[in-house]
Amino acid sequence: MAGRNFLFIPGPTNVPDRVQNAMLGAMEDHRSPQFPELGHAVLGGLKKVFKTTSGTPIVFPATGTGGWEAALTNLLSPGDLVLAARHGQFSHNWVEMVKRLGFKAELLDAEWGEGTPVERFLEILEKDRAHAIKAVLVTHNETSTGVTSDVAAVRRALDAAQHPALLLVDAVSSLASIDLRMDEWGIDACVAASQKGLMLPAGLGIVCVSEKALAAQEKSAQPRYFFDFGNMMKSNATGYFPYTPALMLLRGLRESLAMIEEEGLENVFQRHRRLAAGVRAAILDGWQLGLCARAPKWYSDTVSAIVVPEGIDSARIIDIAFRRYNLSLGTGLAKVAGKVFRIAHIGDLNELMLLGALGGAEMAMQDAGMRIEPGSGVAAAQNYWRGSDAAAKTKVVSTATAAAGDHR
Repeated sequence: MAGRNFLFIPGPTNVPDRVQNAMLGAMEDHRSPQFPELGHAVLGGLKKVFKTTSGTPIVFPATGTGGWEAALTNLLSPGDLVLAARHGQFSHNWVEMVKRLGFKAELLDAEWGEGTPVERFLEILEKDRAHAIKAVLVTHNETSTGVTSDVAAVRRALDAAQHPALLLVDAVSSLASIDLRMDEWGIDACVAASQKGLMLPAGLGIVCVSEKALAAQEKSAQPRYFFDFGNMMKSNATGYFPYTPALMLLRGLRESLAMIEEEGLENVFQRHRRLAAGVRAAILDGWQLGLCARAPKWYSDTVSAIVVPEGIDSARIIDIAFRRYNLSLGTGLAKVAGKVFRIAHIGDLNELMLLGALGGAEMAMQDAGMRIEPGSGVAAAQNYWRGSDAAAKTKVVSTATAAAGDHR
């Protein structure tokens, strides 16, 4: 098929040309005296993205799932109890891992379309006077439903209950896209991956850990080897890795971190907020459809899960979009399979790229039998982005005019 595939799934995301170019080249000796320049650059750059000065980033040749396992096996001991909520496919998967690894879970089921139930967490933490709960798990951004949870509120709940449990956060689809503050929110282990907001191919599982977490790691009796924090940190201190690293991905990560710093992390967050709002305007105002996220407070800035009408199979929309229009949309998972399709707005993208995705989604929905006014979603997004950009443009023009006046 002519033209480039329009990739609008929530991972892997588009890889910028700069990052692709950085990953090209000959292999190198990962034990050479020069290699630590790369190791130190990557680890130092990650601290900025996690918004931490005291945390320690650790990079594994893995994925986010590997990061989950690393966090659990380094910070817990066999039989330890964790508190977690299940409100989407990925929060569910993390809990399943907890059980398979031999830990115990106090599990709260919440509606798919809502986030972490902070009030219920608080009640349980206040009743746990013996501090049997050793860790609290939070999925910051649940990609299966397009929902973002309030991590800061969970930290406040832990503090209000005066509970010492570790706070473990899945930031796989939020890091470098949605505001996340490791130090300020008291996150003890934050899990991420390369193929989302970091704009790389899959292959790196990243965990950033606090000093409190490292103290817990020293007491952990859980067997581990590949994912051992201690082995990694000992080598990382000199810029090396204890076993062969994913060299090309590390080169790409160094470049993606440079791109994020050039744009400015806060500007990256603002861009994602603005693009997400335009997509939601297309869905809600243009197409007159609903979101899986049940309230605006849950809306994700990296992915929107669109609910299709009764009698329509969302899987058919996704199939048509790919086969006829070379557009990749996210599928509905588990409980929402066949009921939603997802448009991701994460990583390296802009308004025009999203307009292409919205236009393709409109055609696919029409072909699948939905009554969608042609151009309605595209127009709603255009109107939002043009309107939201007007103030900024006016300010730029005014500044430019003033500067020109200074030279007269």
